[in-house]
Amino acid sequence: MKIKIIVTIVLGALLMLANPKTSKACEIEFEILKGEKESYNTGDTIVVKVIVALTHRSCPVAMKKTKFKMKGLRVLKSTPWKELSPNDYVRKLLMVVTAESKGKINLAAIRECEKDGGFGSLKLIAAPN
Repeated sequence: MKIKIIVTIVLGALLMLANPKTSKACEIEFEILKGEKESYNTGDTIVVKVIVALTHRSCPVAMKKTKFKMKGLRVLKSTPWKELSPNDYVRKLLMVVTAESKGKINLAAIRECEKDGGFGSLKLIAAPN
């Protein structure tokens, strides 16, 4: 009976190790601080907080190397990256919705490194014309 339990535990552990889950080295989240709405018109402004958590701790890539890709948004102003703790950083972006959004508004943050980097996105809905 004890041998069956031990064999079951060992086989379960081996199966879990054989199917590893990959995780990103950075977790990137967005929070709308001002201007949150159901849908957005051209000219609407929003303040977005970008939060980056370095899950693998030491990262050789500087925070200023974080790339932002936008569709239907343009940055008017931004704060520099602020270190909240050794592994957590925050930055605020003042953004305006542009006319070229055509129904899709998206903000993505990308960090590239040999530790798998990180990606996060914020999707908003454009008001129908």
